[in-house]
Amino acid sequence: MGRPVSWAALLVLSVAWQVSLGGAAAGGQRRLHNIVLILTDDQDTEIGGMTPMKKTQALIGQPGASFANAFTVTPLCCPSRSSLLSGRYPHNHLVRNNSLEGNCSSPAWQKSQEPLAFPVYLRRQGYQTFYAGKYLNQYGHPRAGGIQHVPMGWSYWNGLVGNSRYYNYTLSANGQEEQHGQRYQDDYLTDLITNRSLEFLKKAQPPFLMVLAPPAPHSPWTAAPRYTTFYNTTKAPRGGSFNVHGKDKHWLVRQARSPMANTSITFLDKAYRERWQTLLSVDDLVERVMSQLKALDLLATTYVFYTSDNGYHAGQFSLPIDKRQLYEFDIRVPLLVRGPGIKANQTRLEPILNIDLGPTFLDIAGINVSQTAMDGQSFLPLLVTPVQSSEWRADFLVQYTGEGSPDRDPACPALGPGVSQCFPDCVCEDAFNNTYACVRALRPHGLQYCEFADSQTFVELYNLTADPFQLHNVAKSVDPTLLEALNQRLIKFLACAGPSCRI
Repeated sequence: MGRPVSWAALLVLSVAWQVSLGGAAAGGQRRLHNIVLILTDDQDTEIGGMTPMKKTQALIGQPGASFANAFTVTPLCCPSRSSLLSGRYPHNHLVRNNSLEGNCSSPAWQKSQEPLAFPVYLRRQGYQTFYAGKYLNQYGHPRAGGIQHVPMGWSYWNGLVGNSRYYNYTLSANGQEEQHGQRYQDDYLTDLITNRSLEFLKKAQPPFLMVLAPPAPHSPWTAAPRYTTFYNTTKAPRGGSFNVHGKDKHWLVRQARSPMANTSITFLDKAYRERWQTLLSVDDLVERVMSQLKALDLLATTYVFYTSDNGYHAGQFSLPIDKRQLYEFDIRVPLLVRGPGIKANQTRLEPILNIDLGPTFLDIAGINVSQTAMDGQSFLPLLVTPVQSSEWRADFLVQYTGEGSPDRDPACPALGPGVSQCFPDCVCEDAFNNTYACVRALRPHGLQYCEFADSQTFVELYNLTADPFQLHNVAKSVDPTLLEALNQRLIKFLACAGPSCRI
């Protein structure tokens, strides 16, 4: 599967970058660069999720690099964001789902993982740090410190309490409760994040870290008034696996009604349009932030990253709308980067994971990532030094812990307990035993091997080189020695921590 570059070699390349690009400040210290991260919520790449982002493509992607193979290591909001913050796979940070009981922003998370998150390291390195928007789904819960809890590492904190909303929400403003209603000029969350980021930039003392986490395009898909009439004839794309029965897949996918009911198609098309409408305000956010950086003469010293926590689906394998599944549409995410030393108009093919963002930020700040507990690795050398694709990782781990309800859904009396997210038309998107772990390989062939933690130990295997839409599960038709090799690789991944995750 190709030979990954050694961690030591990456550190050498990183040091070389620091010497060549950093320059020397007073006392011989390297100049530290600013970092801006824009993190959307549920933005896909596989079903057109970047189409509305014309300004973002022009202002970040074209002057920098676009990563065609960027992935989340787990396709659900809180576990994914926990991976991004900690730089760790879920089996190491132990966030299982979006619930407090699933360790989402729980007291245990705050005690064991928040002190190891990337903003803590950057703050110690002298960075001013600013956060605005959605953090973790259970942030602000009364049983987890409430609004008064400000996560470690943040100088300026504007954290959304709970899950994504556009109006009628509560913020923790540096630990103080701030209630918002439904007045567009004052309360629309994406615009509020934009405005507060511009205020921060005016007074920021470099180096700074600024993380902006708007709610779009997560439900309830509330567009700004000026965008409610856009894309009114747009429909979810009909190609690939759309409205195709997943007859050889895990039972949860097989249970989806196929072909879908007309009501399901109408519902998902409407959601698809409204997702795009909400993203137009994010595109404006990017434009205004980039204009402010330029006006303040900060563009040349600032790295700007644009990505999402996970992908999304809209009708693929007859599943109406959600994420959580192992397939490409749910695990692939956008990733655009621009900044010092990055050549324009690059399209990079190396697989980059959301657990690599934290290590990359630390690398920019001159921090030795090998001295942390992070599982990911800095991809800065790929952008600013001549590392070859064959020297980067060839495969990685994707894992997910299913969620279900112990009780029957009264709206779907025919369904038993143990399932969840059963809408519309009682098609369930999750279940307790929708728990899986996968090896996703890109070299020498595109493969995905997944094992489910259920009574069958169900296996799915896809040759993505020949079958990019994952229409055919070939687990029962390949040489058993391949299955055994992939199983052993999966076992090693599930036991990895820190450096052993990078080999």
